[in-house]
Amino acid sequence: MNELIEIAQRVGAKLKARGETISIAESSAGGLIAASLLSVGGASAYFIGGAVVYTRAARRGLLSIGPGEMAGFRPSTETYALLLARRVRQRHASVWGLGETGATGPTGNSYGDAAGHCCIAIAGPMECSLTLETARTDRVENMHLFAAKALESLELVLGQAR
Repeated sequence: MNELIEIAQRVGAKLKARGETISIAESSAGGLIAASLLSVGGASAYFIGGAVVYTRAARRGLLSIGPGEMAGFRPSTETYALLLARRVRQRHASVWGLGETGATGPTGNSYGDAAGHCCIAIAGPMECSLTLETARTDRVENMHLFAAKALESLELVLGQAR
């Protein structure tokens, strides 16, 4: 967890210095992204809110994403991660939104993705998405790797956005 907190401290400092806010919609990281950002003193200056969107019911209830919006694609894709990022940003009126989805393990998901598959997206003044394949089956290890990659990606985007 210390590695996550170190990255979150840098991200939090950038967000605070810029006067910007973030909201998180994560799935397979299980809340580690939000917890890391909230571990930093003064997080209320930049952290608006977050949700663990782990099921269809959570997707509907927390982000109002219904079957119609899912037509033509499935979860555990960059397209879905970007939808999560955009929607959580919109619903929380934050400058940035981060979406994460994947398959932690020890087996793959019902969509055919292997354990260690993760998609991350960031929406805001600029957008990006990426896929991470850890090739590992350890659930807790993957959760940490997914959260670290999400925070590292956010740090990178914040460094590029002006």
